[in-house]
Amino acid sequence: MGPDPTKPQRAGDVEPLPGGRISFLAPLPLPTGESALNEGAVSELNDTWLDYGAGWPGVFGNQLVLGGAFKGFLLVAVVMPLVLSPFMSERLFNALSDGFIRNGLYMSATVLIAGLWGVISVYSKRKKVIPTRFHRQRREVCFVPEKKNGEGYEAPVFVPWESLRVWIFETRGVTQYGVQQQYGMGIGYVLPGTNQWVKTEFMTPALPLALAEWEALRGYMEYEINTLDEIQSPLSIREEGDPPWEGAHTIRNAHRRLHRRRRNGEVGWFYTLGWYLYHLLTFWTLPGYLAELETWLLRRSGTKSLPPEMLEWSKPLPKEQWAKPSEELVRLSEEVRRIRQRDPQQSIEEVFAEAYRDQGVVA
Repeated sequence: MGPDPTKPQRAGDVEPLPGGRISFLAPLPLPTGESALNEGAVSELNDTWLDYGAGWPGVFGNQLVLGGAFKGFLLVAVVMPLVLSPFMSERLFNALSDGFIRNGLYMSATVLIAGLWGVISVYSKRKKVIPTRFHRQRREVCFVPEKKNGEGYEAPVFVPWESLRVWIFETRGVTQYGVQQQYGMGIGYVLPGTNQWVKTEFMTPALPLALAEWEALRGYMEYEINTLDEIQSPLSIREEGDPPWEGAHTIRNAHRRLHRRRRNGEVGWFYTLGWYLYHLLTFWTLPGYLAELETWLLRRSGTKSLPPEMLEWSKPLPKEQWAKPSEELVRLSEEVRRIRQRDPQQSIEEVFAEAYRDQGVVA
């Protein structure tokens, strides 16, 4: 899935797909008027650059491992004896009691080992991921393409921001389970003189979320967004000032939110009891501390894995050297905003097309 690399594109162009279509949002990164939102793909940002596409370890995976091990022990060492005791003599039950505990420990150890193997496997893959980096002072984007054999990376590719190709896509297909729809966003660049894409694509639950992800990137590059707090999801349990990764603070935030919702009457005592039971079975904040440890290891090794050219390019510039947006982009962006304000219901493709006509831009 992806656009045709042999065709020139610009914001507002549409290409058909089997069962769907691709809509371009750049080159010429024009505003869409949608709210900016980060669903986790933006892993870090500062005054100079933003990283997209890497992500951080979460708390939930650690909760599954720790909770699964503890529940496995309880099932074998506690629940099974209680269920079987009415059908066994006291003498037989006492003879098997040590075996129940021993088998419970075996079950717990098995789950922990399997979980640890999964965590290490995911960590090894994350450690090799090099994000796409957006440098707003240079107004450039850095891609580090993976080699075709999957072993290592090619030299970094630095793309002018206003030449970057960005698209959203929607497709529909029929499977044995019925009609399935897919949505997502892609960013990339066609290497000059070739038809070779340097690109990355991400799936989203809905098309508006793909637009929202793009607005987070575009807004950052145009100095409209400066912190993660401005683009976090309203459903997120990250609070203002928190780091971009999850940790023990995530569980504490969830705890405070639970009590706030309980006071407001949004949840009842049964939900509250279930919440406490779940977090007690998963060892309260321990999964958060483990996520913080994994994040610390990733951050420690991440900088070492970046190519030297990318590290040098990522350094901040003196303000007098900051790149400026083109006059065409500034003019068209103002026109797009004017049209959107006049008719918010108009499709973004129609808005872009009208802005081009009004400003005399020829395809």
